[in-house]
Amino acid sequence: MNHLCKSFSKLYLQPSSRVAAVSRLLSSNPCLLQSSAAETEKIVVPRRIERGPTDVLNALSSTVGFDPTAAHFKYHDDPYLIPTSNVAKKTYAMAQESGRKAALWIRQENAKLFQHKEADPPVPAFIPTMVYTEESKVEVTDLEKLIENVDVKDAVLVYNLLKKSKIDVSPELKQSLMELLCFFNHEESLPEEFIEERWFRQGVTEKGRQRKTWKDFELAEQIFHEIEYKKPEHYCALIRGMAKYFQVEKAWALYQETIEKGILLDTNTFNSLLQIASFLKESYEMRWDLVCEVLTTMKNQGLKPNIGTMNAILQTITTIGGYNHPRTYALKTLSEFKKLGIEPSLASWYYMLAIFCRERGPTSHILHDIMNEIENKEFQIQDPKDTFFFVTAMDVCRHHLHDKDLAKRVNNLLHFKDNYNLIGDSYKESIYYRNYFTILCNTEPLETFMETYNLLVPNVYIPEPSVMEDILKSIDVNCASDHLPQIWSHMIQFDHTGRENLLNLILQIMIANPPQSEELNDKFTAIAWDMYSRLEEQLAAGSGRNQRTGFSGALLGDILTICCRVKNFEKAQTLFEKINNEQNSIVGDPKVMAMRAFIELCIEEKKPSLAINCLQYCAENGFPESAEFARLIHGSMTLNEAHLEKIKRYVGADVLKPTKSAEDAGK
Repeated sequence: MNHLCKSFSKLYLQPSSRVAAVSRLLSSNPCLLQSSAAETEKIVVPRRIERGPTDVLNALSSTVGFDPTAAHFKYHDDPYLIPTSNVAKKTYAMAQESGRKAALWIRQENAKLFQHKEADPPVPAFIPTMVYTEESKVEVTDLEKLIENVDVKDAVLVYNLLKKSKIDVSPELKQSLMELLCFFNHEESLPEEFIEERWFRQGVTEKGRQRKTWKDFELAEQIFHEIEYKKPEHYCALIRGMAKYFQVEKAWALYQETIEKGILLDTNTFNSLLQIASFLKESYEMRWDLVCEVLTTMKNQGLKPNIGTMNAILQTITTIGGYNHPRTYALKTLSEFKKLGIEPSLASWYYMLAIFCRERGPTSHILHDIMNEIENKEFQIQDPKDTFFFVTAMDVCRHHLHDKDLAKRVNNLLHFKDNYNLIGDSYKESIYYRNYFTILCNTEPLETFMETYNLLVPNVYIPEPSVMEDILKSIDVNCASDHLPQIWSHMIQFDHTGRENLLNLILQIMIANPPQSEELNDKFTAIAWDMYSRLEEQLAAGSGRNQRTGFSGALLGDILTICCRVKNFEKAQTLFEKINNEQNSIVGDPKVMAMRAFIELCIEEKKPSLAINCLQYCAENGFPESAEFARLIHGSMTLNEAHLEKIKRYVGADVLKPTKSAEDAGK
């Protein structure tokens, strides 16, 4: 480098020979030629990539992968704060979101305390929102901000204040306000930051019956009628709003008005009209004719259909009864749109399943063809009904096809890349896994199913009582009673201990499969006694929710049988006294085997009084085996006169007489 600097200094001392010196210098230093060429290259600054607030977190998350054995990140990583039941999951998540709402309320109610602006540039979410009243002085810019922030009620109030103050509002701003009102039907939308409320509430709202909820004669219609020169955008906004909230008569009347006046509509408006075809026409043929009529109008207006058009047509086809016509219409629709280069979305395949796999229709294997088409593909949301595909596909695998291999393919597609984002909401997720677990439980070997069970329970899915019943039945069929301690511990976590059918099923499995090891025998006894203790606590608390699960004679008898099997006389005595003393409140009688086991235990423990009390209970409740029990007690124990008198009083003196077989044996 020093030699290079000296060479440059000589150039300025000898200007006459500068060109020759430069040539010699560059020829002796090829690196200098390369650097000079690099400096002359044009630098192209790449375009800025828009980043979301969670892009960095998503990038970090992609390096870790999905861990089904870990609780969701929204819950605190603490054993005491991780929910272990469906109710707890919802309660914990909503409680955390309730705290956010409380913080927003405090900030809004005490706006004077939050005027400091530490962030630069300021963060709008940290600043209290403006409060508008009937006395507020407003400007057009206020209305623009409210529309941009999707504040429906305040936008209506400010518009009325502007109108009252005779301040002109531009036609473009009126159009924006009308679109806002039509989209939300004059109601406030749930803010985007309340993710958990959307997750737990969306499935409940979607289950409701489709009915007219459009608010007639409100501001949206007033603005529409006030506009002197109506543009196609005005008709499009109002028609789509009315169709969305099932004001079908007015929507169709406006559409007819546009036809008469020669007003051209856009594709999405025609899509909304196609979605309400089933409400406009009653007969199936008239519905299809209406669809064809609307499509013909679109063609005449030079409009190109999109994915929404195909899904709207398929949605209408799902309302057409029969088997042959709907399938023909659906396949024809898919074929035509494929020619147009429009690929189906998950909503399209959902409608195909609804058309082909009907509850009382013939069996269809179209899901196999669908999976061959979409397997190992990543999907993005294109239609609100996209979230219905996975839950419907798993339902078809379970109820329509009974195919576990196909169910696994659907599950693999759900977990492919980011497809899990299309599961929908908590309600759909629960139904999806309910069907998935049930079909695996009924078709796979128990040990293989338990691998899936241990992987997903309880952090991803908490089985409902019906699924838990299927699991217990599978354990019973496979004589795999060693899984019962784990299942019982999960039932305690999931709050299933109040389900009498599950308790009876567990007890029957434990009685029918006596364990070989002493350790497992002790665990069974602990489970049975835990059932009794929990039911006692529930009845003592007297809560209305658990009051429906009381003691039944069969349940107490099964617990008594298990206690007698391990020779636990103290607990067996407690159970029998419960059965004997509370006969009026206990529904039904215990099984004969329970009474026999207790009498045999009393004989072994040399407790004649308790054995005779059990005999009395059997005789009073009409057990045909009472005489047999009396002979067993009389022949196995030393009884005094008082004991013999009681036996005679309960079952008669004939049972104490020696039988012919006994006399022959004595001879």
